[in-house]
Amino acid sequence: MKRILIIGKKSFIGSNLKSYLKKFYKINCLTFEDAIKKDVLFFENYSHVINTSIHKNYINRKYRIINDLDRKFILKFKKINFIYIFLNTRKIYLPNSNITENSIIKPTCFYSKNKLKTEQFLKKKLNFKLLSLRTGNIIGKKKLKSQRNNHKLFFDNYLILRKKNEKILIDNDFKDFLSIIQFCRIVRDLVKNNVTGIYNVSISKKIYLSEILYWLDKKFYKKIKFTNYSRDSFSLNNKKLLKRIAKKPLKSELKNFCQKILS
Repeated sequence: MKRILIIGKKSFIGSNLKSYLKKFYKINCLTFEDAIKKDVLFFENYSHVINTSIHKNYINRKYRIINDLDRKFILKFKKINFIYIFLNTRKIYLPNSNITENSIIKPTCFYSKNKLKTEQFLKKKLNFKLLSLRTGNIIGKKKLKSQRNNHKLFFDNYLILRKKNEKILIDNDFKDFLSIIQFCRIVRDLVKNNVTGIYNVSISKKIYLSEILYWLDKKFYKKIKFTNYSRDSFSLNNKKLLKRIAKKPLKSELKNFCQKILS
């Protein structure tokens, strides 16, 4: 059985991955602070390491090596025996529909610029031991009350807006959403097949904000006025990914997930 180390046990993705993947693989979960202190020999028995932790200054500030936790971790090793799973973002691409892994790269915010720098470093350092996942918006609940929240995702911002007792104006952009269960299932399959390389992780469907907000909460949906101006619309092409996983992620699955998430 494969052994996976998840770094970032207090993170949204890390805690959900642990809960899901422990049904299929041997899982150990550490904070980044604990992982970085471990001797190199500690990691020899792991087939995969996935880092879900992130420094808050990596998100909001210009790139500095001191804030790059992936780089800091990998520099512990002279030789890598495990596959390293890096969580990248679709924000490195120029907004568009049907974005492939070879589409125009044009990060515009600190977060996406920093992610691209890290991916480039890891690709050079790890070569065929890197699995980089360029994801869209992942929808899901926190597993832990004490969970760190350095990086707010779409669902976090939705919960904040939902509490406001006022009319809300939102651009009706289309995005490429994915439920946390679908994401975990994809990771499971990629680990099973020892996949490496760079992959868009998505449903590969245009999902408008008016759709997903309606699925999440019909009452809240009525408070929103949608405009037709699409400044940041995107959808990711997942054809490369589908060759490596057992089941295609479906829009209907995401809809069902959203309709039950707050119940």
